Amino acid sequence: MAWLLLKIDADEHNADAISDALMRIGALSASIEDANAETHAEQAIFDEPGDPPPGIWQQNIVTAMFDEATDVTRIISTLSRETNIQAFQYSTEIIAEQDWVHATQAQFDPIKITNNLWIVPTWHVAPNQEAINIVLDPGLAFGTGSHPTTSLCLEWLTQQQDINSVLDYGCGSGILAIAAKKLGAQHVVGVDIDDQAIIASNNNAAQNRVEIDFYDANTFTQQTFDVVVANILSSALMVLAPVLAKYCKTGGKLALSGILESQKDALTTRYSEWFNMDTPTQKNAWILLTGTKR
Repeated sequence: MAWLLLKIDADEHNADAISDALMRIGALSASIEDANAETHAEQAIFDEPGDPPPGIWQQNIVTAMFDEATDVTRIISTLSRETNIQAFQYSTEIIAEQDWVHATQAQFDPIKITNNLWIVPTWHVAPNQEAINIVLDPGLAFGTGSHPTTSLCLEWLTQQQDINSVLDYGCGSGILAIAAKKLGAQHVVGVDIDDQAIIASNNNAAQNRVEIDFYDANTFTQQTFDVVVANILSSALMVLAPVLAKYCKTGGKLALSGILESQKDALTTRYSEWFNMDTPTQKNAWILLTGTKR
C-alpha cells in the first residue's frame, strides 16, 4: 500500500490551525516543520525548563499523510472551509510501501567530519577503517554529528593538541565526550540535566569502548579542565557563563555552540569577562565561539 504526502505552505499564524484541521479531515499524521531548516534563515525556537512555551517558525511546511487514493482536491476544499483560508500553496508526493526500519536507517549514512574522524551508525561499515570512527545510532538524546552545531565542535576538537582533560557540558548523546577520548584526551567528563542523556551517553561510550564519567549536572562536583565544550542553547550559555569559566583552567580552551549568528555578539561580550575570545566560526546559520581562559 502506498501513501500520499500533502505538503502545505503555512505561516506562524495558521500552521497550527491547518495541522489540526488536516487531522480532523482524516489525515493519518500531520507535522509542522521550519520551511527554512538547514539554511541561513533557520530559526531556533527550542525551549528550556522554566521558559515560556516557544512560538512557531515564521514560515512553515505542514505535512500530512493520507491513503494514496485520497482526493487531494476534496481535501483542499474541505481544509479551506475548516480554516477559512481561501487558497493554499501545496505539493504532493507518493510514498510507496516499504520496510520502514530499513528506510529510516537509510537516512543515516556515515558522516565525515574530517578525513580522520567519522560518525558511523551500527548498520554501516566504516568507509575509512584507518580513521577514528565513532559508532553512534540516532536515539533519544541530541547529537549524531549531522547538525552544524555538533560538527563545528567536532571539527574544533580535532584541531586541539596535547589536551589531557575535557568537560562536555550538556553531553546529549555523549558524542563530543567520546570524540575527545578517541582523539587522545586522558580524562573526559560529560554532564547533562536530562536522565535520558546520561543513559544514552553511557551506552554510547560502552559501544565505543571508551571510559568516560557521566554525571547529572546538578550533582557534579567541581573540577577544572584543559578544555570545556558546551553545545547547548544560547540562553543557557548566557546563564552558565560563570560556571563554565570556573570549570576551565587558566590557559584552557573553551568552545561554545548552539548559537545563531544574531546571538554571537551578546555571548562574546559575556564570555570576554573570563576568556580571550577568537574570531567566530560559522556553518550555515550556526556559530562556534572559542576562547582561551585568562
